[in-house]
Amino acid sequence: MKKTIAFLLVLITTFIFTGSVLSESNILKGTVEKYDPEIDYFPKKAILTHTKVFSIEYHKHYKIVTVHTPWRGADTKFRYILVQRGTPAPDGYENAEIIEVPVKNIVTLSTTFLPHLDSLDLLDRLVGVDSFRYVNTTNVCKLIEEEKLVEVGWDANVNVEIIMDLEADLVMATGSGNPMGDSHPKLQESGIKVVINSEYMDTSPLGRTEWIKYIAAFFNKEAKAEEVFGNITKEYNKLTDLTKDVKHKPTVFTNADYNGTWYVPGGESYAAKFLEDAGANYLWSENKSTGGIPMDFEAVFERAADADFWLNAGVFNSLKELLNADERYKLFAAYKKGNIYNNVAILNEYGGNDYWETGVANPHLVLADLIKIFHPDLLPEHHLIWYKNLK
Repeated sequence: MKKTIAFLLVLITTFIFTGSVLSESNILKGTVEKYDPEIDYFPKKAILTHTKVFSIEYHKHYKIVTVHTPWRGADTKFRYILVQRGTPAPDGYENAEIIEVPVKNIVTLSTTFLPHLDSLDLLDRLVGVDSFRYVNTTNVCKLIEEEKLVEVGWDANVNVEIIMDLEADLVMATGSGNPMGDSHPKLQESGIKVVINSEYMDTSPLGRTEWIKYIAAFFNKEAKAEEVFGNITKEYNKLTDLTKDVKHKPTVFTNADYNGTWYVPGGESYAAKFLEDAGANYLWSENKSTGGIPMDFEAVFERAADADFWLNAGVFNSLKELLNADERYKLFAAYKKGNIYNNVAILNEYGGNDYWETGVANPHLVLADLIKIFHPDLLPEHHLIWYKNLK
């Protein structure tokens, strides 16, 4: 009996690493023992449906992942060649970063990546983060408490020596295009494999969340990413169906004055798409910008003085804090009606805002919050998660 079991284990292992089972699943751990050019080593592929910023092109033993718009105004693209571990690197990509997959461990330089790693069951691969202070993801906080993670710094202050000591397979960072502030040039100079994650450049909630597939590609976990994203998309679409035929769409404006400038989200922005899907009438919806429109207080007040709701009102936790910043805020009808809602309900002790962490990874729940604010009768059982009514 023992001999039979041992034989079966050898047979299964042989199947996995020679490809006989690869028609059904990707290799999640280990190395191909015997490369066969006829085998498709990535039978489970990501199908991108919402993102406009990155793409994945599959070949039998490697993937080409391209970040088309790494930051606003970028005139360059980032291309990564993800090669199945144990197979040869393809010719013709000498100037691209070659990364063996599945990646064994990773360092992340943004909290927005953490919920995706958690959803993909990849926290055992996480060895370092930029800073402990702003983390909200529960399972990552546990790892920090258990001293299983290391802080490595961020932006230009990233600690190269610590990352090298961790023997990190990969560092995932964001980019802004500022060589003095970005971390990736410094890491690349040291020979560390670093990739740019630009989810913030996608202008739709589902587009940003689809970056779970970007992260998954480095670990061959496309199947899990498709499952997670599919469930989120299904729930998000159910909620948008609720608001399609609402008769009254309340008027809404967002943000607050900051050092004399009030950045109003463009009508094609991430924030504007959320408001549209929640059945609201965003006052700058006709604007075609995907970024922030700089305005002064007077210009915003001229259009938004009588608006029904005011959302994402800066960093303020109360009406007292709001008025301490500027007494003129009380002139807005939304203030008088008590309709100011801010996305600051979940902050950790250092001010880390979970809206920009778990919220980005779960747009269906953010959308539920917004619908509850604008059309409470549509979701009578929902309790606000990231939003709070300022008092």
